[in-house]
Amino acid sequence: MAEWLWLILPGVAALGSSVISYCLMQSRLETAVAVERQRLAAACATVEGQKRIMDQTIRATEEEARRRALDEFLSELHVEERRYVRERKMMFKSRRSLVLAERMFFRNIPLSSWVEHEMPVQEGADLDGVARRLAIFSPDMASRPDLLPAPRGHKLIAGPA
Repeated sequence: MAEWLWLILPGVAALGSSVISYCLMQSRLETAVAVERQRLAAACATVEGQKRIMDQTIRATEEEARRRALDEFLSELHVEERRYVRERKMMFKSRRSLVLAERMFFRNIPLSSWVEHEMPVQEGADLDGVARRLAIFSPDMASRPDLLPAPRGHKLIAGPA
């Protein structure tokens, strides 16, 4: 029986050391995998942050390009204006009126036909002030809501002038 013990004991020792070796190597492998996962998560977070920054940069660049293109387009628009005073003589009376004709251009291409406005004026009236009030394509149009057309279905209520 002692012989059997000497034959089985080395086998049991080899089996025990292999189990211990397997457990140690498995824990080392899990540690290495955890470290690599941590590095991968950090790299993914960095890439995601850079992607967000890149998206914001691209969006801001596109917005700036659109804004610059619109500014360039608007700088190419201009208005040609003609003014003259028309006198109409009726029997014993003479009526004066200021005629303002405007036309909008893009570079040298007309965008609209001539738009004429006629307003009766008194003798000695400020013709420049009257012409500014009559102008349709004036730059201060946005600051005068009483001249803007009302949206459909809405009534425009004029505020204090």
